[in-house]
Amino acid sequence: QVQLVESGGGSVQAGDSLRLSCTVSGGTFTTYNMGWFRQAPGKERDFVAFISRGGDTTSYADSVKGRFTISRDNAKNTMFLQMNSLNPDDTAVYYCARRFALTRNNPRHYDYWGRGTQVTVSS
Repeated sequence: QVQLVESGGGSVQAGDSLRLSCTVSGGTFTTYNMGWFRQAPGKERDFVAFISRGGDTTSYADSVKGRFTISRDNAKNTMFLQMNSLNPDDTAVYYCARRFALTRNNPRHYDYWGRGTQVTVSS
């Protein structure tokens, strides 16, 4: 059974930075394409970033491009999301997930999910 656990969320001021981690257990992490999503209250779960199994391919939502960086350490079964220049619109629960189908930004193409970590950005 694949298990994903997010950490690193918190409450920060606009302009601050946070680094989220997603630790994966079960299965073979090096074979997993992974992604980050976020969900604000009353809104749908939105794509944030994607990284391929080897880390050589990444993609981002337009809203975070240039501010967020996705990475992974396959030796530690861990994926990261470095978030800089945070603003109140980034407030959400952030989830990591494993992709099983082709589309990078469709949450329905991800099968295993963590429970999420809250990020709150105040102005």
